[in-house]
Amino acid sequence: MKAPWPRVSSLWDSISGPGASGRGVLSGLEAVVPLSSLETGSILGSSLELLRGRCVMLATHSQLPTALALVELDGVARRIVLGTPDLTPEQLAVVAATAEVDVIIVDESGEYPTSATRLVVAPSLTAAAPARRESVQSEWILLTSGTTGAPKLVHHTLESLGGALPRQLPTAATAVWSTFYDIRRYGGLQIFLRAVLSGTPLVLSSADEPVRDFLARAGAAGVTHMSGTPSHWRRALMSGAAGSLRPNYVRLSGEIADQAVLDSLQATYPDARVAHAFASTEAGVAFEVTDGLAGFPASYVGQGTASIDMKVEDGTLRIRSQRNARRYLGDAAGGLVSEDGYVDTGDLVDLENGRYYFKGRKSGVINVGGLKVHPEEVEAVINQDPRVRLTLVHSRKNPITGAIVVADVVLVDGAAAEPALAAQIKQDLLTACRATLPAHKVPAMLRFVPTLELTSAGKLVRPRA
Repeated sequence: MKAPWPRVSSLWDSISGPGASGRGVLSGLEAVVPLSSLETGSILGSSLELLRGRCVMLATHSQLPTALALVELDGVARRIVLGTPDLTPEQLAVVAATAEVDVIIVDESGEYPTSATRLVVAPSLTAAAPARRESVQSEWILLTSGTTGAPKLVHHTLESLGGALPRQLPTAATAVWSTFYDIRRYGGLQIFLRAVLSGTPLVLSSADEPVRDFLARAGAAGVTHMSGTPSHWRRALMSGAAGSLRPNYVRLSGEIADQAVLDSLQATYPDARVAHAFASTEAGVAFEVTDGLAGFPASYVGQGTASIDMKVEDGTLRIRSQRNARRYLGDAAGGLVSEDGYVDTGDLVDLENGRYYFKGRKSGVINVGGLKVHPEEVEAVINQDPRVRLTLVHSRKNPITGAIVVADVVLVDGAAAEPALAAQIKQDLLTACRATLPAHKVPAMLRFVPTLELTSAGKLVRPRA
């Protein structure tokens, strides 16, 4: 690989000083804040100097205070921990202790199970911002997006997170970014950093905002570039408000993008470039696929690029790049990067006709009588039916086989309301599964549900076996 990218000194440098962008605008549900206003205003005020060299955890409910605080803290705080609003009190306490948090920044009053000093902020700026002298290269600590147990704490720097992102406005100077992601997750943070580093406007989502309302707000703001997980996009398509957007670019990441969702998005947005990317909190961004097809060309593996090498070993995709996280914190420290510098993503891939296809997570395999079932493989078959919007395949314990395959399916526009029609759709779906999959992968139970739960990272909540 080539030498590392030029160092990004701090986020503050990107909006101030000679040649800095300073043109970006952060639009939240509460307010619209030009980045240039941070030159004369501050969300942290006089507290900023007190945070110099400290370990600071951001645990706000709203994304806008986090976004503003990140610009101020980078280069000032020794360590920035991106807490997510879905943390339970027990998880928050573990994260704070593992990261050795000194100060926790919140935007709501309440009790927090940590001995760290609590600093309450609002999304509005105070006047007369203190001087922001860069003093340290801040550590950025992100949390993995598992749905159960204590998350792992992943150590990044601004260089590993944003070193490869563009430093100037896109060719279309009117580009406006938005994302379904929370910026405290890796996928959303990438979009946030892109906006700050290039001066591109960014419309932030809100956990309390219905999908329809968010799409309407993004459309009214003129969003041209939008990212999210396949589940995010399926929910957008289900909302009936997908037409509020007129994007030039649609991006999927975080989950397997099957052909059905790619085709649906291309049909909904015929003038947009629909792309899916592979990225993870530990491995960083590896590649983007823009040919409209699921999977990725085999040529991506083994040849290497200017900054990224990929290989498949023991069936999982492994990545080596300057965008890899440095390490885990706490009990998980070590074990992230192999001796040859690769991160094992844990994502299983198969090579078929010159193209690699994702089969699912190594940790998510269902064992049916000793035979393996990848839930995502079954979901992809069911999702091909145009009457299906979203599918979750999981296991249920069985005294004979150990487990059986169960599929929960969300249909488009209440297609399950008519019993006779629902029965026919169920039969059609099972027939398609039997024609495509081995017998042990065919759902033993298929049921229609009104909705499916997503994690704060925008991924389907997958119950344990």
